[in-house]
Amino acid sequence: MKQILLINDIAGYGKVGMAAMLPILSYMGLPAFNLPTMLVSNTLNYGDYARLDTTEYMRQTLPVWQRLGFHFDAICTGLMFNPLQAQLVSDFCREQASKGCTVYVDPVMGDGGSLYHGMTQEQVQLMRRMVGVAHVAKPNYTEACLLCGVPYREEGISADEARRLLDAIIALGAHSAIITSCVVDGEPQVCGYDGDSHEYFFHPYDVIPGLFHGTGDIFSAVLIGSMEGGQRLADATRRAMDVVSRMIDRNRDVEDHLCGIFIERCLDLL
Repeated sequence: MKQILLINDIAGYGKVGMAAMLPILSYMGLPAFNLPTMLVSNTLNYGDYARLDTTEYMRQTLPVWQRLGFHFDAICTGLMFNPLQAQLVSDFCREQASKGCTVYVDPVMGDGGSLYHGMTQEQVQLMRRMVGVAHVAKPNYTEACLLCGVPYREEGISADEARRLLDAIIALGAHSAIITSCVVDGEPQVCGYDGDSHEYFFHPYDVIPGLFHGTGDIFSAVLIGSMEGGQRLADATRRAMDVVSRMIDRNRDVEDHLCGIFIERCLDLL
């Protein structure tokens, strides 16, 4: 049975990050463990929050796991808050990758052309380091632009420009890459490059009005579960997109979109 490690922040109030991913991966039959990078009182988009840095806990935990011989078949990384965290995690990912572990990097930084509340340019540098150890890097379009130092274009980009942006992510060290929330040739699409087949792919989708937090985490969990179950990157991406769409549709009437999607009532959609 494959084991998954999630390295991300934990929000006390909000169905995002690990709170969104753990039930999905468990439902898909994959034991998921966690290494928190920060304890946060609630999702940052509420505008006010308390947080507790867990860097020292991480620094002490990873050597313990190594001494105990713990291993993981896949690691998914999310928010990083300082250079020491990025160094600790990237070193651990390289060590696990040498034993056959697949590393998925979600470079969580921003959306809609700007950084998330509380994020700084330091996060951009940290995420470039993390992408360098990724088997699969999966930024949204805003994050791809930040990682590669190219201007964000609200009107979207052409298919050729999307391929060049994917190439730029690969040049940072990733084996494969996906860009979500991207308008390509005037149509919302998820585009990707599969480093195994050396093929590009483009998956169009319909936009559902409204902003729901945590959908990127849902996408990541379904993608990981599907790929660890043997699906190719392009097929796993399509499945993850379809699940996210159905979960948003079921939760479109929820009053507090900042809290995220209540995953537990949507597991049947997997």
